[in-house]
Amino acid sequence: MNHLPKFHSKVFLAPMAGISDSAFRLLCVEEGAGLVFTELTSIHAIDFMGKQEEKYLLNFVPFSEKERPLAVQLFGSDITLTKRAAQIVEPYFDMIDFNLGCPAQHITAQMAGAALLQKPEHLEKVLSALVSSTNKPVSIKMRAGVKNVEKEGKLFLRIGKIAEDVGVSMITLHPRTVDQGYSGKSNWSLIKELKEKVNIPIVGNGDVRTPEDAKKMFEETSCDYVMIGRAAMGNPFIFKQTNNYLRTGKYDAISSEDKRKEFLKYLNLAEKFNVPFAALRNQGMNFSKGMQGGAQFRVKIAKTKNVDELEKVFSNY
Repeated sequence: MNHLPKFHSKVFLAPMAGISDSAFRLLCVEEGAGLVFTELTSIHAIDFMGKQEEKYLLNFVPFSEKERPLAVQLFGSDITLTKRAAQIVEPYFDMIDFNLGCPAQHITAQMAGAALLQKPEHLEKVLSALVSSTNKPVSIKMRAGVKNVEKEGKLFLRIGKIAEDVGVSMITLHPRTVDQGYSGKSNWSLIKELKEKVNIPIVGNGDVRTPEDAKKMFEETSCDYVMIGRAAMGNPFIFKQTNNYLRTGKYDAISSEDKRKEFLKYLNLAEKFNVPFAALRNQGMNFSKGMQGGAQFRVKIAKTKNVDELEKVFSNY
């Protein structure tokens, strides 16, 4: 097991496709995120990029040195490709995270993401190969199960022990099943149960919408870290608020003007990382939530056709 890097705080930003681009990660780090992750990245794509010039890989998975500590999140199921991908990304990232939690059908159809939970024996080989192929710490992010936690014999505990035994350094548990997707309520008691069964750091994830939720998760589960996903979309301020709340028991509210300025800052950063316009507009939609007159404002955002128009809409808000 390799040692984890020093984290800026105990609150992490979740890897989210179409959301956690480098520009957004930078905002979250500035607001106090202790660890950030790249978007979900295929081992097949990394292997292909690794055969090209270095610049192609860095354009494919762009990042800034200011984001550190930074983890790259990989997905796949092929043992050889997993090893090669780890060796390719090792020089650039502080950690390698392996996804066992994505419930999206186009991922699980490849027997990757959360689908790998169904094949513990193969998963053990994949994780063992991954850990042995790199000097960087390896973490995993997983779901509690596929269909039914109890009927599946609490698969997450078996996977957790496998991960610990092969040298994984940290586990993130989202205590919903694959079939649940993001519906229903996440069962935080499973995080507590996993924490009691393994001797490596546990990150709790799921339904942390406010600083109060984060504190409650720490208290109820004894997890070492908390990961925030959907609540951070368009709201990087949640990291500063949560850190302040954990430290002092209070935090400042965020105004519409705060969000407007932060999005314009995001747009400026995004220009350096070639974020597609569709993603920028989607981020704009997220930032507008909670802003005064947000519904009408989103109509204007939806009509924008390029970055200049999007910037103008926010500048004139």
